[in-house]
Amino acid sequence: MDPLKAPFDPVTLAIPFFVLTIILEIALTRFKAVKSHYETKDTMTSLGMGLGSNVAGVLTGGAAVAATVWVWQHRVFDIPMTAIWAWVAIFFLEDLTYYWFHRLSHERRFWWAAHVNHHSSQHYNLSTALRQTWTGGLAGTWALWLPLAFLGFPPAMLAIQKGISLVYQFWIHTEAIGRMPKWFEAVFNTPSHHRVHHARNPRYLDSNYAGILIIWDRLFGTFQPELDEETPRYGVVKNLSSFNILRVAFHEWAGIAKDLAGSRSLREVAGYLFGPPGWSPDGSRDTSATLKAQWAADRAKPNSPDVAA
Repeated sequence: MDPLKAPFDPVTLAIPFFVLTIILEIALTRFKAVKSHYETKDTMTSLGMGLGSNVAGVLTGGAAVAATVWVWQHRVFDIPMTAIWAWVAIFFLEDLTYYWFHRLSHERRFWWAAHVNHHSSQHYNLSTALRQTWTGGLAGTWALWLPLAFLGFPPAMLAIQKGISLVYQFWIHTEAIGRMPKWFEAVFNTPSHHRVHHARNPRYLDSNYAGILIIWDRLFGTFQPELDEETPRYGVVKNLSSFNILRVAFHEWAGIAKDLAGSRSLREVAGYLFGPPGWSPDGSRDTSATLKAQWAADRAKPNSPDVAA
């Protein structure tokens, strides 16, 4: 196999499956056979974001590919694509890399600006999985995978495994599936785990960054189970209430630009760029940490619903 060019693209091969299952979920929802919610404008926005993401990938993906090839040419080891152990290793290492990429994309505003559009829908269904970034390539998070190329994993191998991860994550964007068997929930990312990740409830914020394996969240302290007593509410903390596709794609970048224009020091510039989403010099805005702290404080009050329950 050519180490520089993948013989197939898992995402491209899966597109017919994506389309058919979305149509099936819509049909089952209409007949009330499954629990799910679709809104025409919302679904069209998700599909438009997915299409735009493919176009953006063609326009900006060259730098990532070139960098990966260059790093691989200076690799430490020669890892063969034909070895089973190599595919087992890349499965775990790529998934661990995805975890840290995903966590960074939530916890630092610059990369959140490229990722937030994926969370902008107030519905949670299979079409939401296609609401992908247009600016991820420009944000440079692809650099997190370069160490794998430096170790010696061929670029084609990396491309295939990243594609497998994306295809896997499609099916977990649904309310139609409750919980999987306990052993599966313990090891793998599931619809239940990912509903928590997409929720804007304070209890659920900044949790379950997994790609395929939920073990990383359990290991690094970011796991939060879905609770029967608290139904996830979807979207972002301050929802857009707009289906304008350009606003969905670029609203957080516009917010950063506005904040930078009003910055009065390098500290403020750094905070607005690389602080957590919601950071402000005087602490007047909400971040995930302050929202969770306020939720915990409210819950501790004697008359709070959680305590009463």
